[in-house]
Order: sequence, then C-alpha cells, then structure tokens
Amino acid sequence: MIWIQEWLMSGIRLSLPLIFAAYGGMLSERSGVANISLEAYLLASSFAAATAMVLTHSFALSLSAGVGASLLVGLIFSFFTLKAKGDQIIIGMAVNLCTMGLIPVINKAVFDVSGQTPALGEADRFSGAGAFMIVGVLVVMFVSFYFSKTKLGLRVLAAGENPNALRSQGVDVGRTRLKSILLGAAIASIGGIYLSLCGGSGYTRNMSAGRGFIALAALIFGRWRPLPTLLGCLFFGLADALQILLQSVPLLPGGQTLPTQFVQALPYLVTLFILAGYGGKTKAPAAINQPTL
Repeated sequence: MIWIQEWLMSGIRLSLPLIFAAYGGMLSERSGVANISLEAYLLASSFAAATAMVLTHSFALSLSAGVGASLLVGLIFSFFTLKAKGDQIIIGMAVNLCTMGLIPVINKAVFDVSGQTPALGEADRFSGAGAFMIVGVLVVMFVSFYFSKTKLGLRVLAAGENPNALRSQGVDVGRTRLKSILLGAAIASIGGIYLSLCGGSGYTRNMSAGRGFIALAALIFGRWRPLPTLLGCLFFGLADALQILLQSVPLLPGGQTLPTQFVQALPYLVTLFILAGYGGKTKAPAAINQPTL
C-alpha cells in the first residue's frame, strides 16, 4: 500500500504546474480568447525565475522575474490577438515557437550555454511542494469565486458568451479580455516557477515538456469550469506519476520492465484518448476565437 500513497503524492505534485496553467488558460478562454500559448507562459516564467535566482539569490526577485516574464508573453499575445486581430490559434502557436527559440539564445548570452541555467543549490530552491499546494488551492477557490461572485468575473463570462450584450452595457470588451489574459498569465507563471525552483534545480531546455498542452486538455475535459478542470489536472498528474512508477516495475516475463519510450508516452496517449473520446462532446465559450471588434 506504500506505493499507492507514493503514487498519489507524486501525482499531486506533478499536477501542480497543470493546475496553474489550466486556470490561467481558463481566465483567457472564458473571456473569448483561445489561448494555446500556455506552454510559453510556463517556459518563460521558469527560465526567468531560475535566471534571476542564479544572478541574485533572492526569492523575491526570482518570483517577480517569473511573473513578469509570463506577463510579457501575455502582453505580446494580447497585442496580436486583440489589437492586430490575428487568428488566436495561430498567434498562440507562434508565441510558443518564438519562446522556445528565444530562451536558448538569451541563455547562451547570459551563461554561455544554450541548454540550461547553472544548477541551483538547496538554499536557492523551495524545499518542498507544500507552499505551492496551498497556493494551488487558493487559486481554485479564487477563480471559482471570481466567476460566480465578482462583477469583473461576470463580465469575463459575458465577453466569452455574448460580447455584443456586454457592449450594449457600455463595457469595453477588449479591455475586459486584456485584463483576463494578463491575470491568467500571472496565475500560469506560478506553474513555471514551480518547475524550476521546486520540481527541478534550475531551468533545463523545454522543461515544460508539453505540460501547457496537457493543461489545455484538462481545461477542455473540465468544460471550462473550475472544479471539473481541477479533477482533470489531477487525473493527468496521476497518469504522469504512473509512467514514472512503471519504469521500475518488472511487468514483463523474466523480470523485465516495459520499454521506457512506451511508458514515457503514457500521459500523452491518455491526453489523446481523452480529447478524441470526450473533447468533441464539450461546448466551448460561444465567442471564442472571434476577433475583438
């Protein structure tokens, strides 16, 4: 039974970056802006937080750098989607690719290597995931309250479902969406900070490893609602923890383990099956991926 407890705790830890990214994406998508640039948020915040920690050894500056980098990505995404009225899916993918390509260039200029930042010592890392778990719970509670009880949250929902009705009330839909995107970017940045300062010992190239897309799948699985999305993140986190566990369990004849490549693909296969069998039955916000007038 010990392995079950270890699997559950590992699954919760691995679900943390998914939770922050998914809820960051939820704020954007419920406002009517399809946001697949969650991967860029995670990468930018994890790299900036690790770089600031290496250079300053200050948790305050490191956290600020991580949030600031994600907000910068959110501003760039907002400009091209809201102001330039580009296709939100294409812009989101372009932001992901640019972030993936730009970070190694900056890393090379700062540390003279392109693959990773210098390793962080124990004093420069969070000793455990407890603080991030607490923050994750607070984020879930905040987003649930935000959408159901606050005026701005209700405006965000209206912007995603019927922006014309919101305009008839004299509310600027573009500004409402901008605020929602930036708030979502700030929340998603916590996931990137967790990856480099708690889950790892610094930034390694493409360390998000597709978690932004898995978070998007959890968001679709949860039908863009707070509590079901949380369950989706936990489900995918447990699937990721299971693949780690299976790498050391002899399941084949002769005491052999399953091929590592197959086991590591498990979370992504689960994501594909969920989206293929469940994604088509969900109903996205009505005004999603429509340009802001």
